[in-house]
Amino acid sequence: MNTIQFLQRSTLIAASLAMGLLLSACKTTPQAPMATVSAVDLARYQGKWYEVAIIPNSFQSMCVADTQAQYTADGDVIRVVNRCRKIDGSLEQASGVAKIVEGTNNSKLRVSFFRPFYGNYWILDLDADYQWVLVGEPGRKYGWILSRTPTLPPEVLNRILDKAVSLGYERSAFRNSPQPSPLN
Repeated sequence: MNTIQFLQRSTLIAASLAMGLLLSACKTTPQAPMATVSAVDLARYQGKWYEVAIIPNSFQSMCVADTQAQYTADGDVIRVVNRCRKIDGSLEQASGVAKIVEGTNNSKLRVSFFRPFYGNYWILDLDADYQWVLVGEPGRKYGWILSRTPTLPPEVLNRILDKAVSLGYERSAFRNSPQPSPLN
């Protein structure tokens, strides 16, 4: 074998090894597609919701209690106002907008508090009387259980968590959200 053939062969082997390493590093366990509810009546969904449980996230890390969301229809968007109490007792408030994802019967929205950046807001389970909702996103990194009241009976909360697990969430990822004093 001459020097040129040796170099070509070495380069081919090195490239093959590098490609194999790159492909194995990119391997992830694929998540099954996540179903949402079949349809949402936005007129019934509007109003105040209390956060009962959450998968902790960095953008709500300052919130220690009284976390609430208010949804109001405004033309082709939904106005969103999130509020919570911080550790010093003061209130934190963030205002944003939600847009309906076309063809989803209002079960998938794209929410933004920092336009032009939008995040997924999928309605995964919803009480027939619109008294509680399980909200998440396809990557299962974020999740919320919201209620029209500051708390839910334990059996209802457990049923919602069971649904989250059936959709691929880790039950232990959810944390209770303290609601000691309802905000006005």
